Amino acid sequence: MLIQFFYEFYYFLPLAFHKDSKPAQAKDLPPLSILVCAHNEVENLQELLPLLVQQEYPQPYEIIIIDDRSWDGTHVLVKEYMLEHPQVKLVRVKVEPEYMSPKKTAIFLGIKAAQYEHLLLTDADCRPVSLQWAQRMAGGFFGGGDIILGVSPYMQIYGFLNHLIRFETFLTAMQYLSFAKRGGAYMGVGRNLAYTKTTFYRNKGFASHIRSLSGDDDLFVQEAAKHSSVQIVIDPEAHTQSAPETQWRTWWKQKRRHLSAGRQYRKKEQVRIGLFVLSNVLFYVISPVLLAMQYQLPWVGVIIGARFVALYGTYLSVAKRLQDPLNWWLLPVLELGYYLNYIGIGISVLRTKKVRWK
Repeated sequence: MLIQFFYEFYYFLPLAFHKDSKPAQAKDLPPLSILVCAHNEVENLQELLPLLVQQEYPQPYEIIIIDDRSWDGTHVLVKEYMLEHPQVKLVRVKVEPEYMSPKKTAIFLGIKAAQYEHLLLTDADCRPVSLQWAQRMAGGFFGGGDIILGVSPYMQIYGFLNHLIRFETFLTAMQYLSFAKRGGAYMGVGRNLAYTKTTFYRNKGFASHIRSLSGDDDLFVQEAAKHSSVQIVIDPEAHTQSAPETQWRTWWKQKRRHLSAGRQYRKKEQVRIGLFVLSNVLFYVISPVLLAMQYQLPWVGVIIGARFVALYGTYLSVAKRLQDPLNWWLLPVLELGYYLNYIGIGISVLRTKKVRWK
């Protein structure tokens, strides 16, 4: 219980009061290269590209679409946009690389083609929530950041799976943002991430995990943060949103792919994350046992009540700051479901040697 209180009050609660650093004037923003990897994403790009070309960014910026072995006409759509929007560029990857994950290859080629030093990355299935997205994220560079960690919640739709996906995404964001705020950055999400070319090359790109399928965001941030300044940007106008999975099977496969990178985390990060998860799992194991035994029942009830008040008070405060609504009455069920899924997916990853991207 004390471990959980430590995480809630030392790491998570300060996030609810975080204030982003913003440039005083538009001239303080750098020229920007926006990178989007796309593998058969023509339908998503039809929605995303208009939002990118309309970004209210006061400095020169370019939009680089990296067509990763698509056969759905992605490059045709991008070329059409290039005719009317000179800031749109196309990079094509025609052959799957032999010794590097496809997405990392696509990102590397996009960075190589980028004209500007400052890079902003998102995915083709994401949507900036405002036309100020690029400006708000780039504001982190003005604050002295080499790496800027953004927020990318999932859209709300009907169903319990959606509640669970959004809660899992919220909990992950709360962890990586609050740890970074305390000087312990260990991951970001590729759906909303920015860094400089200098940072990328100083880190030798993805060299330390070049054959790992995942890690273009979390493993990269973990390595690069050792010798870089990391800023977080949680302004709601700086968010991107994605459509969530609607089937348990596809979501399970997605989370297995993401969690597989965890095996390459530094021991310190594995312990810090694992201790938080373990303390919560043990709470749900031990509390029912103590209640059933009726051992020191009043004190057990007080401790359990204090835990829920502190934890959910923190969660709801952070969710309000991120403008990512949580249904308080569902939180106990979502929390228990999250940890059960976390354990199940973790066991599945440990028993499987390889997971695939697209």
